[in-house]
Amino acid sequence: MSDVQSNLPALLAIARGERIADRVLRNGRIVNVFSGTIESEDIAIFDGRIAGIGSYKGKEEIDLKGAYVAPGLIDAHVHIESSLCIPPHFAEAVVPRGVTTVVTDPHEIANVAGIGGIRFMIEASKGLPLRVVFMAPSCVPATDMATSGAVLEADQLATLLADDSVHGLAEVMNFPGVINADAKMLAKLQAFAEHPQDGHCPGVRGNALNAYIASGIGSDHECITVEEAREKLARGLYILIREATNARNLDALLPLITEQNSRRICFCTDDRQPADLLNTGGIDHMLRRAIEFGIDPITAFRCCTLNTCEWFGLHDRGAIAPGRVADLFVFEDLRSPCASQVYISGSCYKADPGPEGPGFAIPNTLTQSCHVDLNAARFQIRAKTSRIRVIGSRENQLITDGLVHDAKILNGDAIADASRDLLKMAVIERHRGTGNIGLGFIQGIGLKRGAIAGTVAHDHHSLVVIGCDDVSMLAAARAVCDIGGGLVATSGDQILSRLPLPVAGLMSDRPIAEVRGIYDQLLAAAKELGSPLHDPFMAMSFMALEVIPSLKLTDRGLVDVERFQIVDLFV
Repeated sequence: MSDVQSNLPALLAIARGERIADRVLRNGRIVNVFSGTIESEDIAIFDGRIAGIGSYKGKEEIDLKGAYVAPGLIDAHVHIESSLCIPPHFAEAVVPRGVTTVVTDPHEIANVAGIGGIRFMIEASKGLPLRVVFMAPSCVPATDMATSGAVLEADQLATLLADDSVHGLAEVMNFPGVINADAKMLAKLQAFAEHPQDGHCPGVRGNALNAYIASGIGSDHECITVEEAREKLARGLYILIREATNARNLDALLPLITEQNSRRICFCTDDRQPADLLNTGGIDHMLRRAIEFGIDPITAFRCCTLNTCEWFGLHDRGAIAPGRVADLFVFEDLRSPCASQVYISGSCYKADPGPEGPGFAIPNTLTQSCHVDLNAARFQIRAKTSRIRVIGSRENQLITDGLVHDAKILNGDAIADASRDLLKMAVIERHRGTGNIGLGFIQGIGLKRGAIAGTVAHDHHSLVVIGCDDVSMLAAARAVCDIGGGLVATSGDQILSRLPLPVAGLMSDRPIAEVRGIYDQLLAAAKELGSPLHDPFMAMSFMALEVIPSLKLTDRGLVDVERFQIVDLFV
């Protein structure tokens, strides 16, 4: 018998008013996401759950003095790895802001270390003040056009479901595989047929969208226009509006929300780096921005509480109601909600920095993840013709343009041309020691000199380098390998800044404030090298993701995502 079941008689006695609650919150104004009203009632708490709303007595009674009380905020889709921190330190950033649950897809670490990486994240999330709901990564690798560190098929994912480690199937990025009934992809969907299946289908419309949705997938977080989102809503998908560090879709999609459709819309952060989490916030920032835009405050709260719970079937949270967990967000201003108190299971959260390290062992399989042989010749591109395909990076978006430009050719080699923001890009396989390297060119990063490099490269997470010259690129790649994975900025042979990410080449084991400080130095170095972007490292990390249109680069070569095939660099 579970603790909830064994304590149910006592909970009901408190609900009836026949027994004193553990704790009662008085004089609060409750944001009721069911009725759409503000209620002035007591909240009685017992054993981490809400026993009742009304008039109650408690062993401890807390006067909220007229403050508002809402359900704890919920992030509908996030990759914790993108915070560059392990789960305990990620929690340090989001819980004080009122985020009490996150639905996470650990496919970043899964693409490096497979099931072992997923289980590490699950273990590292136990005992936190943050409720972490894991989804099973559906696309490891995302496609066969890149080399990842693992391959997870349906039977392996089913083992996670069998031992109750995961709640559903995470973003199904291989939308061509679903639409065209790829057997392996359909086997994964079948294994999770009775569980939530998250979607990922950028730009998919019309009959192709019908086929994608008919598979059983229920959501999408890749919309960038209201028109695309409206069509997907009309066909039955939940729309997860995203505001990430490098994919800022919130302002563009807020006009989507109406009284008629708002109950099918959730908020998510997807990929957000430390400075944004600590400075601006995550889901709490989206909540404030939506209200500022003119969305009714209770409607905005539903988008980051109840709606998400209903999509994922998390019916024990997401509202202030009898029987639900007492995860609460207390704030003073309904028009600009900022947490003054956060309650986790009915207890007021107090930040405890704890030990600087993780407090648990990190497996060697995660700390030894760079297997790369480097030399200068590997960055050489012999010119076949004078015209080249170029990745056109868009600021604050994950989609790119497929451009064609004249190459700058020197001694028979195609080289970078910083005067035209035509930079060289390399993706070097780091997991299996295959020696694979993809070479290409990119516009939109803006470096005037030097190079940046990192082992954060969605979703295969090979070593990616972008630079103005081969010397800087080689120095950056070597420096990344020397620190066991991480992020680096160089100018020639000089290392300007570096952030070690020893956990799978994706995460630090240091506190998030410390990681943020070093990351700020990296961003300053990139700015010194000429990049005008808010975060060129996050932008770089998505230039290798071969499931988001239209042109990307992997260790196998240049990928035309719309044709879903590798194409020649030279036209």
